[in-house]
Amino acid sequence: MALKAKVLYDFHSENPGEISIAENEVVTLFSEEELEGWLEGENSRGEAGLFPASYVEIIRDHITSNNNGFSLTQTKVQTSYTSSQPHRGFGAGSSSFHTSQGSDDDWDDEWDDSSPVANVPQGLSSSPPLHPVATSLPGRGSSQQQQAKSSATVGRNLNRFSTFVKSGGEAFLLGEASAFVKDGDRICVVMGKHGPEWQEDPYPFTCTIDDPTKQTKFKGMKSYMSYGLTPTHTNVQVNRRYKHFDWLYGRLVERFPVISVPHLPEKQATGRFEEDFLSKRRKGLIWWMNHMTSHPVLAHCDVFQHFLTCGADEKAWKQGKRKAERDELVGANFFLTISPPSVPLDLQEVESKIEGFKTFTKKMDENIIVVNTSINEFGRKQISGFKKEYQKVGQSFKLLAQAFELDQQVFSVGLNKAISYTGESYEAIGEYFADQPRQDLDLISDLLDIYKGHLANFPDIIHVQKGALTKVKDCPKKEGELHDRCNIISFATLAEIQHFHRTRVRDFRSQMQYHLRQQISFFQKITAKLEDALKIQAI
Repeated sequence: MALKAKVLYDFHSENPGEISIAENEVVTLFSEEELEGWLEGENSRGEAGLFPASYVEIIRDHITSNNNGFSLTQTKVQTSYTSSQPHRGFGAGSSSFHTSQGSDDDWDDEWDDSSPVANVPQGLSSSPPLHPVATSLPGRGSSQQQQAKSSATVGRNLNRFSTFVKSGGEAFLLGEASAFVKDGDRICVVMGKHGPEWQEDPYPFTCTIDDPTKQTKFKGMKSYMSYGLTPTHTNVQVNRRYKHFDWLYGRLVERFPVISVPHLPEKQATGRFEEDFLSKRRKGLIWWMNHMTSHPVLAHCDVFQHFLTCGADEKAWKQGKRKAERDELVGANFFLTISPPSVPLDLQEVESKIEGFKTFTKKMDENIIVVNTSINEFGRKQISGFKKEYQKVGQSFKLLAQAFELDQQVFSVGLNKAISYTGESYEAIGEYFADQPRQDLDLISDLLDIYKGHLANFPDIIHVQKGALTKVKDCPKKEGELHDRCNIISFATLAEIQHFHRTRVRDFRSQMQYHLRQQISFFQKITAKLEDALKIQAI
């Protein structure tokens, strides 16, 4: 019997090998086996290809016995196989990969890790006092026996590949998380004017990224590009390759299951040293860095700070790398680091807000595609069509001037020059149009790219929170304990949503203002060119 799945979110294909699917559509899966967060199947229109695994839930047929024989019962199981949404670079037919692989990302010697883990120092500096964090909240009992009873009473999600399970949300909700949390690792959520939000960063900073420089190793046999990073809180430059960003991204996604870690610009298998590609990648990295440094939680986590501040000291770099890869505060233990406000949440109100945000992200995602398509088409017209048409008009004016010159009348010399200059002005305006998309439209496209990544992250984040809400509803006898832990997940989710909205308003307001200023300047330049031509005509 063919395996079916229900679509949870709209997905619009952008690369060869992908297919578009719509919310509530039933699709046929060719296999349950996923490839880097993608599944292969067929949509209701008969198109076959890839689509994100976390955008669908499998409809399973289970065989159960009864007095008369066997009967089939259908159940739905969430199929979110990955901790974050798949990247566009994984689509069939694409040469981009987001994880560390390929010739572009062979590890440098300083990344080799062959020494035994047992010999690794425990930290980069003196450690703050450690506080044991129990799996049960105060007043609820913390004995292992009570925890075991809780786990036995509350049913587990049968799909061990769901985002709720893989993120550690279920284990935390069932009281199975246990780790030491340092003071520096605590993440505070406060009640702001518009609801829960991350505690404001007391030490904000930014980080610049210089143009990449080409470096070599193995006596020139291997080349790579290096980016100079200078954070404002140290003013010391460190050099990083793209693969270092990629490694950091993997650690952050693993560490923060309900925080939207911005996506990196995609890789490219060929043309890695071409100027256009390097320029676009640098702009993507600048957006990525801006979103990292402006996030109150991500900006000050240990692994990101180590990435920004560790210089050429190979030993210190390896210690930080190993420490990050052995981090215990991942999965279920991440939620132990959350310090929520004492004000309880109304779970019905939380559910309503989450549903509203889900609707918002869906509509925003749809319209980002529309805007991106529109500005890309408009940009292509400016670069080729508009330029060509203005140059054609300019050439025609210049030909007219050449014809007039055959008259050789003294009183027509001024007119001939004026018409010829008008033709040159139109040719120049054609060049203005061809150059303008780089000044404004391309920047909007770069902004939309970083937000497409955020929007791809939120379905998984929402799944974690909704999984917790569902578990509380399904287990009324354990509602007290589960409610407190669900509050923590809900506070963190709402705080991340609030941060997303604040950042979105900041970015789009700034970018649209810049775009309009560029457009005004552009048309003023055209006007000035035409006014010059008019003055010559009047002579």
